[in-house]
Amino acid sequence: MKEFVSAKATKLELLNLKSVPIRTFWITSIAFFICFFAWFGIVPFMPDVVKDLGLTPTQKWNSIILAVSGTVFARLLIGKLCDKYGPRLCYTYLLILGSIPVILLGFVQTPLQFLICRLFIGFIGASFVITQFHTSIMFAPNIVGTANATSAGWGNLGGGANRLGMPLIAAGVISFGISEEIAWRYSMVIAGVICLSMGIIYYFFTKDTPEGNFKELKEEGKMPRLKKDEVSFLSTLKDYRVWILFLVYAACFGIELTVYGTMDDYLQNRFGLDRSTAGNLVLSFALMNIFARTLGGYFGDLFGKFRGLRGRVIFLALILAAEGVMLSVFSLTTSLVFGMIFLIAFSLTVQMAEGATFSVVPFINKKAIGSISGIVGAGGNVGAFLAAMLLKSKSAVAESAAIAANSELGEQAVKAAQTTAAASAVSNGFFIIGGFIVSAAVLSLAIRFATSEEKAVIDETKAELALSGMDK
Repeated sequence: MKEFVSAKATKLELLNLKSVPIRTFWITSIAFFICFFAWFGIVPFMPDVVKDLGLTPTQKWNSIILAVSGTVFARLLIGKLCDKYGPRLCYTYLLILGSIPVILLGFVQTPLQFLICRLFIGFIGASFVITQFHTSIMFAPNIVGTANATSAGWGNLGGGANRLGMPLIAAGVISFGISEEIAWRYSMVIAGVICLSMGIIYYFFTKDTPEGNFKELKEEGKMPRLKKDEVSFLSTLKDYRVWILFLVYAACFGIELTVYGTMDDYLQNRFGLDRSTAGNLVLSFALMNIFARTLGGYFGDLFGKFRGLRGRVIFLALILAAEGVMLSVFSLTTSLVFGMIFLIAFSLTVQMAEGATFSVVPFINKKAIGSISGIVGAGGNVGAFLAAMLLKSKSAVAESAAIAANSELGEQAVKAAQTTAAASAVSNGFFIIGGFIVSAAVLSLAIRFATSEEKAVIDETKAELALSGMDK
């Protein structure tokens, strides 16, 4: 792809809707929010689904695994498609096609049908990759980390907002006389229709780049398809930096998903909180995405301003190490007060690490941003899966041992021993995961950039600032 100076935004002026990059920022963030809202939309209704469809505990667990598995493959694929066809068409098709299994979930009659829908709904989790790709090509190097982190953070809120939003939609459905037992079905149909509508909006109100869409730019010769400008997916896979970032994102976003997914039960078992209080605490930590990811991207840009690309890597390593330490210390606390302090610190640092990761990603290879974003994004889901397996296995072994050791002491004693064993096992798992995160932080320092890559970023930044008039 021939290099040319693009009118990328050099500032994140959120109210300047006449700007193509800013308008795209808002639309892609909202699209990401809607996708995550729909992806996890069934979670608040799982008790109703279990009762309605007669799901077994194994089938319920399998539905979670399938949703994550679908996302891994979709993220790997969508990145390459973005490089080839542009984010506008990719997001349009993802939203429209992704709305189909969301809507169909409202019509399932058997556990098998439910599991199939959950698998394909997981594909809309690839929305993260398109959002990161789109903001990466809309914003200049001096601000791209902040833009990427903010769009991702605000989009991720959809995964927590459904805890409040979907029950509200269900309440609205019930107000029209629909039975409470099947309100979840209508709610999923509504969520699917919203996805479909957003796909249409994305097609008509966004552009691939500040100058226009990929198709038109190629026809005008501004994006000539020359062999020397093409980057094969295989060559992307051979770049060791991509795989380090894969592990890094597994150590931040992947761990965040797992920790928050198990935190409700852990807070109840470890600190004796009731389910409602524990759930509200977890939701409040998720809401830190409003600003925490942005901070990670902002400091990534700031370190990049003073220390270049190496500075971005150094900040990523520091904040990732802090995340691991916070989680490990939290795992050792038995005091609720100190536990909340370190849990808040973990929530802040893990989300900042996510933002910092994607302040580095756009600079690995400018010609393969989509493919790299897809691979790194998939790392988050792989990390979540492996961490969940670790906690599940340790908890299962500990609980089985507790039941066997207290089986003759009565049901109440067995339950108490089981609760204590589960909390201890998860605590130990959190400590181990914290060590893995610190190791990933040290490994991230191995990411290096050539002098030519550093110079290219400096030249691009100067050109963009000159084009915007900010160099005066």
